[in-house]
Amino acid sequence: MKLFKIIYFGLLLIVCSCKTLNTDLSIPEREAPTSFSKTSTDTTSIAKINWKDYFADDHLISLIDTALVNNYDLQMALQRIEIARSGVRFSSGELFPKIDGNIAAGSTKYAKYTESFAGNSTTEFEGKGIPNPVEDYFLGLTATWEVDIWGKLRNSRKAAISNYLASIEGNRFVMSNLIAATAIAYYDLLALDNELETLEQTIKMQHEALEVIQLQKEVGQANELAIQQFQAQLLNTQALKKNTLQQIVETENRVNFLLGRYPQPIERTKEKLFREVPQQIAFGVPSQLLLNRPDIREAEFQVQASKFDLKAAKAAFFPSFNIGAAMGFQAFNLKYLFQSPASIGYAASGGLIAPLVNRNALKAEFNTAKANQLTVMYNYQKTILNGYVEVANELSNIQQLRDIISLKSQENEVLENAIVASKEFYRMAKANYLEVLMAQQNSLQTKLELIDVNKQQQIATVNIYKVLGGGW
Repeated sequence: MKLFKIIYFGLLLIVCSCKTLNTDLSIPEREAPTSFSKTSTDTTSIAKINWKDYFADDHLISLIDTALVNNYDLQMALQRIEIARSGVRFSSGELFPKIDGNIAAGSTKYAKYTESFAGNSTTEFEGKGIPNPVEDYFLGLTATWEVDIWGKLRNSRKAAISNYLASIEGNRFVMSNLIAATAIAYYDLLALDNELETLEQTIKMQHEALEVIQLQKEVGQANELAIQQFQAQLLNTQALKKNTLQQIVETENRVNFLLGRYPQPIERTKEKLFREVPQQIAFGVPSQLLLNRPDIREAEFQVQASKFDLKAAKAAFFPSFNIGAAMGFQAFNLKYLFQSPASIGYAASGGLIAPLVNRNALKAEFNTAKANQLTVMYNYQKTILNGYVEVANELSNIQQLRDIISLKSQENEVLENAIVASKEFYRMAKANYLEVLMAQQNSLQTKLELIDVNKQQQIATVNIYKVLGGGW
């Protein structure tokens, strides 16, 4: 009776102490903006456009299709989904009884001055005494089952399901990043092709200018210094060409790496770099990011999983109710093992197991789950904030790049006219060769900058599509 009271008060103490374990955690939420622009509340978003329709470049679409099949990061993300799916299956299996086939054999020799020896020595079976050592054979089924009274196993299963859903969103995030990375590398390659073409045209023009200067030297209208300056400019441009060729090789290899294949030529059309960008990009409202961006959805499912993990950690403090059973053939001699029904036996047991002393491990696990939940909740808010900032940055970037392209185009036109004028003035002896060199150098620099700005604009359209949640 005293033992029963001790157990009763111990269980009562456990239940009361568990009530102090708080699983309802929350952090202050910041008010999110209702729109990206004060002048627009349109909910139309390019994130709803399929990536094939959005990019509309057959070469790029073919590359992305290959990447989505062969990319190793994406393959690893798919395996993480399989791992999470196995976690769901495992946690689901924990809810049901475990039934095992059991074949066992043993032998026990009892010491002379023991109760078992004394009992066996005075017992006869079929006219013979019980042997010592006595053998024990068993063939049958055993079952164990933890009855989920407090919801520990159910919450573990819910956490596994949330982690599985998070892994799916993680895979979509990898897919979105892969599409964007492939498109960005593709536009890098187009820009390098246009830079190479510009450098080749400039080299041709500089060769012609050098020949003119050499002829002028022969008739006494130029000196050796002018020739050396023009030669130095030509050599510098030729070096730039070599550097661009190397960058093309490296960028092609980067694209092939994303596609999961060894280096090979990349089909492309360099004129696509200058494709027209829409004047107005439909970017929707910030609340749509919660549905469209896979990284935000992944963080949301991680929050859900952490809540269930915390509840499961709390339930571990409560007593667990375990049921055990066994049934099969059992005998101390093999010749009796299958003499049914005499050799058929069964056993059943049930009990409560409760942690009473030294629960530090359970407390540590609960505190870890609690800290993990707060961590993922902060990460969720951080991911939302990061999404808004990325969209705001890209919207501003697109507008600024559009203005820069307009200005650089005008600058390029002015400098091309300056080259023509400098050559004419040089022939008329109204300008020196340094002015001709400067005009050529400035024009080359501006053309390369104009190509780079166009590349940045195309990359900005890729980034805005990705940060709005498109591409998966």
